[in-house]
Amino acid sequence: MTSPTIDAKRRLPLHHRIMIGLVLGAVVGIAVNLAVGDEDSSAKRAVDWVIFHITGPIGALFLRLLLMLVVPLVFSSLVVGIAGIGDIRKLGRLGLKAFLYTLVISGISVVIGLTMANTIKPGKRMSEETATELREKFGAGVPAAPDKAEAAKPTAPLKKVVDTLIPSNPFFSAATELPNMLHLMFFALLMGVGITLLPHDATRSLVSVLQGLFEVISKLIDLIMLTAPYAVACLVFNNTAQFGIELLAALSWYVVAVLGGLALHMFGVYSLSVYYLSGIPPLDFFRRTRTAALTAFSTSSSNATLPTAMKVTEENLHVPPEIGNFVLTVGATANQNGTALYEGVTVLFLAQLAGVDLTLGQQLMVAYMAILGGIGTAGVPSGSIPFVVLVLSTIGVQPELVAVILGIDRFLDMCRTTLNVTGDITAATFVAKSEGYKLAGDAEKNSS
Repeated sequence: MTSPTIDAKRRLPLHHRIMIGLVLGAVVGIAVNLAVGDEDSSAKRAVDWVIFHITGPIGALFLRLLLMLVVPLVFSSLVVGIAGIGDIRKLGRLGLKAFLYTLVISGISVVIGLTMANTIKPGKRMSEETATELREKFGAGVPAAPDKAEAAKPTAPLKKVVDTLIPSNPFFSAATELPNMLHLMFFALLMGVGITLLPHDATRSLVSVLQGLFEVISKLIDLIMLTAPYAVACLVFNNTAQFGIELLAALSWYVVAVLGGLALHMFGVYSLSVYYLSGIPPLDFFRRTRTAALTAFSTSSSNATLPTAMKVTEENLHVPPEIGNFVLTVGATANQNGTALYEGVTVLFLAQLAGVDLTLGQQLMVAYMAILGGIGTAGVPSGSIPFVVLVLSTIGVQPELVAVILGIDRFLDMCRTTLNVTGDITAATFVAKSEGYKLAGDAEKNSS
């Protein structure tokens, strides 16, 4: 007979257990850091031994398992997300309008995120001594010296862009130990577009296989995330035992940057969008969609919120179901503005912690990957963590540093999912308004 204690543990939500792991690892790590200090003592050597032989490998195992699944996850979800638009030739202007709106709004969200990270600089709010230690542990390694003959050859800027974005062999790009995500995402994007241009019967089997792959990888990530509380405790202990409380102070500034960016996008960009593009007063729009927003916040899942969002869009905003259902269904996977913003801030924050200064070109690369990552990220809780891990590897930051944000990811996930779902609804109202339909808030405004 199962004891009540075991039943209580099973009922405890995963994000609560991850938070417990974060707090436990942080408390023990900070206590060890304060007790041992930086002295070359037997206690310090004992802590280093524990990190090297026990807690370090446990954390590395968790991150390696996530990295193992990133390539099939991003490829399958991105192709399926683009293919979910349907036959572009049949959808015509509806599909084009939804796609362009998603692209523009996602681009704005990433710009806001990068601006917040560059302005607040949460990863640089620590002493130079701690920053130096972080750079030594997590910073980029020394790149291999380029071949002199190759280095001497001038490269045209446009040719460099082509080489950066377009793979000559996508399978080779995906098969390396650190996959080239730009190449992989470009190939997946073209695959998705190609599928939409062919008859459904010709591509049904391929889409079914990729959808099945996506579901399997998502389930495996769910299983791996069950070990997250223990891995987070170990990873956070490793960092706080070595770098102390300053790392947690920087984390608080990171939360400010993420929430500030999400709030600016929600109440700034979306307000302008619904007012000027959909003809709905912003306060009225947020009042009519609050049920969907609360559902998104509580579930942290765009997919789980989809039925509520469809009902709210049709009944409260008077968007025709043939438009609302299409835009919201595609948007649950492909229109994730909050996720794109979050990924941009997170990558820059962790790069700042590691002392990796990204150039404008590298930040544009992160923006490109974050926009496509919004399409290729699963609409489920913690779906963006594998993507962030791989982007860190791409820019030369050790992926173990992602442990810093794992403990508070669930709360930020709740916030960014609210933005995602609200963005889907704004897209539906924009498409409906552009098709000549009179929406609920617009009708009240015109009659007043």
